[in-house]
Amino acid sequence: MIRRREFITLLGSAACAWPLALYAQQADRWYRIGFLALVPGEDATLMRALLERLHELGYREGTNMTFEYRSAEGHPERLAPLAMELVQDRPDVLIAGFGTLAAQAAKAATTTIPIVFTTVGDPLGAGIIASLARPGGNVTGLTDQARDVQGKRLQLLRELIPGKPDIAVLLNPDTPYSRLALEEAKAAAEYGHFRLAVFEARTPKQVSERVEDAAKSAAGLLVMEDPVIYSVRGEVADLSARFKLPAIYVYKDSVEAGGLMSYGPDRRHIYRRAAEYVDKILKGTKPAELAVEQPTKFELVLNLKTARALNLVVPPTLLALADEVIE
Repeated sequence: MIRRREFITLLGSAACAWPLALYAQQADRWYRIGFLALVPGEDATLMRALLERLHELGYREGTNMTFEYRSAEGHPERLAPLAMELVQDRPDVLIAGFGTLAAQAAKAATTTIPIVFTTVGDPLGAGIIASLARPGGNVTGLTDQARDVQGKRLQLLRELIPGKPDIAVLLNPDTPYSRLALEEAKAAAEYGHFRLAVFEARTPKQVSERVEDAAKSAAGLLVMEDPVIYSVRGEVADLSARFKLPAIYVYKDSVEAGGLMSYGPDRRHIYRRAAEYVDKILKGTKPAELAVEQPTKFELVLNLKTARALNLVVPPTLLALADEVIE
């Protein structure tokens, strides 16, 4: 695993390719940026895409930028003190990493420092913004969800399962977006004339228990990933395989960890866009003037090795729709 500073050094070695005019434009001021994470290891994963884009835009740690990273390492109760710690350093911008809780902690810590959130499912429902078009206050950012996507996930999953089977839903009820997503899933199930069984998990241990319970009552699993469920994605994939339970996830990472399929946004692109929001704020745009951006492109990823292990035949039509196939 690449450490954050090692990664930044690697990026610095490629600095000779940057336009000199762009670098000179940024070099006359020093910028302070903070990053608050809940998920362990975010500095070695999605944050790298954000740093890459910041560097392309002319921000370089040690030359014209200080980048402070704090992670709650999967413990939500640590977010508030870490957010206050970052705020005390008076950054020019505070970035909230994956999930709603990091954004809520950042907002609770300051009403003046600009905040850019990266992946909040329902920022309006979570009380983080006033509206998508006019966020208000000192907070803006990007959401990684869109309406009606749960129906599409259910449709894709059912194409792999014969008949009209019952489908289980795994979610964390403490995540605000889960309530909205569940409503969409229930509407899709009613329209498709099949039943949903809901399994709630608030801790990693409960996630494992609920997957086992779901396998006893359903033929497929819709996983609504939040930071808690995402943090044990490998274990969820392993359990789904052990119990022969076909599952569809939100994020490609879960398929790379052995999951069957995912349908969701390109989060690397989202984090790069978050860097562009930071750039705009550093150049004088107020967060209240930046509309919250929703994803417009979703990608379908299939793991054929997992499909074979589950004795599933992937229809050619589904293969043709896939943006990526893992053999």
